[in-house]
Formats: sequence, structure tokens, C-alpha cells
Amino acid sequence: MERLHLDQIDRRILAALTEDARVPLVTLAAHVHLSRNAVKQRMDRMERQGVIAGYTVTPGRIGASPVSAIVMVYRSDRMRGGGVIAEISQIPEVRRCDVLSGDFDLLVTLEAESMDRIGEIWELLAAVPGVANTVTAVSLTRVIDRA
Repeated sequence: MERLHLDQIDRRILAALTEDARVPLVTLAAHVHLSRNAVKQRMDRMERQGVIAGYTVTPGRIGASPVSAIVMVYRSDRMRGGGVIAEISQIPEVRRCDVLSGDFDLLVTLEAESMDRIGEIWELLAAVPGVANTVTAVSLTRVIDRA
């Protein structure tokens, strides 16, 4: 992964994309006074850095503190099918999903832009066919980060 560095032009590109993610590249280039190709190269770099993911600007990567949470999932089928994991893999805020031994079957690690989004994801997870129960814990403070 490349080292994260955003200059003023990158921030203007992100602001324009946040306002209208479908802005034509030519319009965006004119807005920041660069060529279409130069803007495209910057966007490609920000995609590699994870600032732009799935054509969604992820504010947690540009200064705002993201909200982290873990969700322990108990499956009614006790891991006999791939449907639950397939559904979880479609949620962009899922950073990691581990199969566990013990009472719960999955440990899902989330990173979202807000507590509201964590709540939305929890509702999505709880509604997935095959999910029998969940336990959620929200990170208050990160004291060690070796990622």
C-alpha cells in the first residue's frame, strides 16, 4: 500500500466527488484546473490508497476518525453454507471476517464513518438469512495499531 499523502488538489477532487460522485471527469478536471489525464491519475492513486473505494469517498481516510466495531455472529446453520459470508462480503465497511471456534461462528470487524452507519450495518447483518444472533462491541479508543 502506498503512503497516504493528499494535497489541496486531491482534497478539491474529493470534495467534488463527495458532492456528486457522478461528475464527469472533464468537468472535474476543469474544476481543479488540471488535465483530464492528470485528474484520472490522481483518482487512481487515491483508489490504490483506499481513500476512494467503490467510487465512494471514505472520510475516515482523510482526517475524520472512523468508528470501529466488532460483531460476533452466531449462525443458525453452524457454518454449513456460504450464504452468510457471501452477504457479509458485500458490505464495504467490513475490514475482516474470521471463522471462530466456540459459541460464535464469525468475528466481523467493521470500520465506518459514523455510529449511524455501524447501526445500519448491524441491522443488515441481523437480517441476513442464517444469522441467529449477534453481539456487537464498539471501539472507544485504539491504543495499539500494528496494521
